[in-house]
Amino acid sequence: MRILVQKFGGTSLSTEQARERVIRHIARERESGYAVVVVVSAMGRKGEPYATDTLLSFIRDNGDSLPPREKDLLLGCGEIISAAALCSLLLSRGIPAAALTGGGAGILTDDQFGTARIRSIQTDRIMRLLGQDKVVIVTGFQGVTAEGDLTTLGRGGSDTSATALGAALRAELVDIYTDVNGILTADPRIVTEAKQLAYVSYTEIGNMARQGAKVIHPRAVEVAQQARIPVRVRSTFSEETGTLVTDAPPAAQAEAVKDRFVTGIAHVSGVTQISVKAIEGRNDMQLQVFQTMAKHHISVDFINVTPSGAVYTVFDQDAEHALALLRASGFAPTAVQGCAKISVIGGGMSGQPGVMARIVEALTEQGITIMQSADSNMTIWVLVQQEDMAKALRALHAKFDLHR
Repeated sequence: MRILVQKFGGTSLSTEQARERVIRHIARERESGYAVVVVVSAMGRKGEPYATDTLLSFIRDNGDSLPPREKDLLLGCGEIISAAALCSLLLSRGIPAAALTGGGAGILTDDQFGTARIRSIQTDRIMRLLGQDKVVIVTGFQGVTAEGDLTTLGRGGSDTSATALGAALRAELVDIYTDVNGILTADPRIVTEAKQLAYVSYTEIGNMARQGAKVIHPRAVEVAQQARIPVRVRSTFSEETGTLVTDAPPAAQAEAVKDRFVTGIAHVSGVTQISVKAIEGRNDMQLQVFQTMAKHHISVDFINVTPSGAVYTVFDQDAEHALALLRASGFAPTAVQGCAKISVIGGGMSGQPGVMARIVEALTEQGITIMQSADSNMTIWVLVQQEDMAKALRALHAKFDLHR
């Protein structure tokens, strides 16, 4: 049995026209000989009646006291509505279909409500339904505990559901449908010359997703990479095949990939840079600083530690709390709010001289100050003022010829 997993996001299901496109994609793959498993998100985005953010607002407007277990029970409703609606539409067109919750599809998780992790997937029921020539529709973003409680997998959980099911079912391919034609070299809302990529590696797209590109969730990429299952990121509103995510590019693209130092540029805005100087006579500065952040659940990033101090970033909304905690611990921190972290990502930059020089050159030519930098084997990060972010993204995109 040739199995294909298709995941459709909220915008792919939010209107009658969009749902017609979803049905077309499902029918096409069935005609191509695939047994199709469809993973669905909640319909629409914040403000629309069944969207996850709308359900969260409903909780806040009604006492805001729901425990995590009961909150997951409500949040799972959006995907259940999507699955039922799509199942009804398919059956009305003569396409046999069955809808399953995550738990009904065999997705067993731990009991970390809101951020559950998948422990195992029992595929017997899905395989039985596929053997009956049915399209199996599974609610994304959710599973079930050993006690039978519904759990949700956290933001991007439907992507993770899709790749995890693909791995468990040994699918040939997982298609992630969204409202863009694939993975682009930069955010097209800022860089109008951003170009669609035909191919990226798991590691490259994982880094791009972690650094601000929102087209696919990094947890989903990790699952696909471990199972070695190719993923395509494509548009619901187009017949184009989108971007292929795999470590084995098609032969026609292999030569171009070898010459590609930089694959794409991602960004995260709304961050604050915090600097803490060491106090003479105290050798526990680093320990005290980061234990304090951890204890109060403040996420830290872009960390540089030296004997004389520590520099790191937090999100703007956490900055005042972080600074107050540091002052209460006897430190005199300084902060620069309104910064942006820009990531230059590419598997071809490892061991390649001159990449950092070109980054500095691009930003210096635009009069942009680099406030902080760091690197790994395939990513170089720079911190700039948020007012310089758009200019920096365009300058770097042009410097590495990503528009070609």
